[in-house]
Amino acid sequence: MPAVIFPGPEGRLEGRFQPASRPRAPVAMILHPHPQAGGTMNDRITQHLYKTFVNRGFATLRFNFRGVGRSQGSFDNGIGELSDAAAALDWVQSIHPEASTTWIAGYSFGALIGMQLLMRRPEIRGFISIAPPANMYDFSFLAPCPASGIIIQGTGDTVVTPNAVQKLVDKLRTQKHITIHHDEIPRANHFFEHETDELMRSVDNYLDMRLSPDCPIK
Repeated sequence: MPAVIFPGPEGRLEGRFQPASRPRAPVAMILHPHPQAGGTMNDRITQHLYKTFVNRGFATLRFNFRGVGRSQGSFDNGIGELSDAAAALDWVQSIHPEASTTWIAGYSFGALIGMQLLMRRPEIRGFISIAPPANMYDFSFLAPCPASGIIIQGTGDTVVTPNAVQKLVDKLRTQKHITIHHDEIPRANHFFEHETDELMRSVDNYLDMRLSPDCPIK
């Protein structure tokens, strides 16, 4: 997984990037948890998501938000981090301008940033949001949510409450032209410490469905 440095809004950003193995391959970007809670691109779940997309032949990027690792700048309460994500996606697309489609996957704070990026970037056709912090941030910006995706939540999560995530799912499901899947992982806490296999099985099953030529969700 080649180390990369690319320009961001506040200076350089540090990432790991796996180029695509074939022309017109899709692009995926993985967004890590909260920088002030120790979140980095080397977070365990972030790495699992990265490997999942790499194994499927995507051009895949994970990177450190500003102020994390070798990325320049300092934490900006999500506003600057959204700009970082937009710059990171620009960088991947400059390498793979012919990409057939674009996916975003985020965990916790990264899920928040990923879903905000959906609103800015109509080329994003699918998302994976793991434990989106619906009890800490206002997700009403998803009006309407422009892409279909899956929201995965642990039933034993005491950081991001399953009830708040269920309310977000219910609200998104009232919107037309998108399909929101929702998986709950029994007993899993916010870190999916003993349920990582179940979490990644949920991700893989969803991608199998969405990436099938017969999938009705476009």
